[in-house]
Amino acid sequence: MSNSYFPRWRQVQGGAQAVVVQPDERLSWPQNIAMGAQHVVAMFGSTILAPLLMGFDPNLAILMSGVGTLIFFVFVGGRVPSYLGSSFAFIGGVIAVTGYAGAGPNANIGVALGAIIVCGLVYTVIGLLVWLVNVRTGGAAEWIDRWMPPVVTGAIVAVIGLNLAPIAAKGAMGGSTFEALMALMTVLCVGAIAVYTRGTVQRLLILVGLLLACVIYAVFTNGLGLGKPIDFSGVAAAAWLGLPHFTSPVFETHAISVIVPVAIILVAENLGHIKAVSAMTGRNLDVYLGRAFVGDGVATMVSGAVGGTGVTTYAENIGVMTVTRIYSTLVFVLAAIIAILLGFSPKFGALIQTIPGPVLGGMSIVVFGLIAVAGARIWVVNQVDFGDNRNLIVAAVTLVLGAGNFSVQFGAFKLDGIGTATFGAIILYALLRIGSRGKA
Repeated sequence: MSNSYFPRWRQVQGGAQAVVVQPDERLSWPQNIAMGAQHVVAMFGSTILAPLLMGFDPNLAILMSGVGTLIFFVFVGGRVPSYLGSSFAFIGGVIAVTGYAGAGPNANIGVALGAIIVCGLVYTVIGLLVWLVNVRTGGAAEWIDRWMPPVVTGAIVAVIGLNLAPIAAKGAMGGSTFEALMALMTVLCVGAIAVYTRGTVQRLLILVGLLLACVIYAVFTNGLGLGKPIDFSGVAAAAWLGLPHFTSPVFETHAISVIVPVAIILVAENLGHIKAVSAMTGRNLDVYLGRAFVGDGVATMVSGAVGGTGVTTYAENIGVMTVTRIYSTLVFVLAAIIAILLGFSPKFGALIQTIPGPVLGGMSIVVFGLIAVAGARIWVVNQVDFGDNRNLIVAAVTLVLGAGNFSVQFGAFKLDGIGTATFGAIILYALLRIGSRGKA
């Protein structure tokens, strides 16, 4: 790579399938645009699902995912290929502090936004510390792993899914047997895509499963009249171009205490993604770890300041890179621009709002379950030894604290289940680590 802040992208000759394109390389502009569009499709399902589950404006979420990706691009100097989309890690906290019922716009969204901004600030501060450690010693990744080994991060990630399980089940049951059956049908659609398809379709299982479930729901309701039909009148009436709905943040102590611990999850996610991209490209990107954290943190603050969701690096887009072997960071700039253009289309947002409630309920079961399993996968991949009693106790206590929504209050400051589990896991591991020679 060049010594300049941004790479001098060298054009690679040949077809997209014939070469490996490194972060500081590029294809022709038509190929770059096509690849950018593919990355938008990859992130689309999750990036619109997360705001819908929290009552946020999906149009704004798409817009801010593009803005956040550009912010990240600037902070890492165009050296790390990543797309920033809506983070599922915020769902539990947002629902808890706003009392969102799971349908329509969230009336208390301002309270969540203030907490998201503070979470982004804490994340940014962590990033600055990691950046400093990297500059001085180059060992930031090891420093993080010392405090948050796989047994801790796996437990924290699993807790998010388990904490959300009652909400998912309640949303999926709906108000009638028909709605409950449609929610289960949605689960089957996603499962079928995950098991019986291959390649790109399988990697886009959230998006494809969502579309398939909506089609089946429309057949039973609009076609056979068995339930509430999908109403497309709002789509027809919406303008092609316009501003999304912006919301001002409100800063409230309890909400902040619930949502700020999500910063720990974002650190773990971003660290994992940096490691994955390093392995794929054959380049050590640990040097950009602190800058990546700061970029993600600033993007989260900017998003929260206007009414958007917190953002994080997306595994879906890493999957696309794995298939295509195209890691050019310019592709993500183009993907971000496409997402921003979509965010300024009210008609596009109106189309998203037509997704039926039972379908969203079924998707929440799948997504929250996948989050829980992702935590267990961290343990498996990193071969966490549960024969070590320290690891066993840390994981067991963390899961129960989070799943049982164990709350602790210190005056006006209150930690709910996810926050208690997050800090509890880190502190408990550190305490049990004293004098211990075991490894996570």
